[in-house]
Amino acid sequence: MKSIDKNLSDIFDIDPITPTNVIEVKETAVVEIKDSTIEDDVEFARQNIKKLINKGGTAFDNLLLVANESEQPRAYEVVATLIKNLSDLNKDLLELQKRKKDLQGSDDKKQSGNVNVDKAVFVGSTTELVKFLKNNK
Repeated sequence: MKSIDKNLSDIFDIDPITPTNVIEVKETAVVEIKDSTIEDDVEFARQNIKKLINKGGTAFDNLLLVANESEQPRAYEVVATLIKNLSDLNKDLLELQKRKKDLQGSDDKKQSGNVNVDKAVFVGSTTELVKFLKNNK
């Protein structure tokens, strides 16, 4: 128990209040950034956005408790700002998927420049085909 809680409990002659909500703090590892592919970068960004959304959800719950207890307009304004930021993060997560598909699509287009044709269909008459074959020899 904190000394200030004990002092206030002694002054007002009441039992100390034990906190019901405990904020959980997890240690994060340092991530080493090195040369990577598009998929690695997208996955890294995706994991970061997901972590921010999860931590934002915890922060939202705690801020909502503070706003309800204090009934201050500024506290509700902070909660509203956090809601907007969390919704933007969710939109960013979806946008990231779209960008990944666009980037992978552009890579596929670059790789498809050299195409081997196994079977070709000639559209025309037989005389045109004979002329075409004679010209190629």
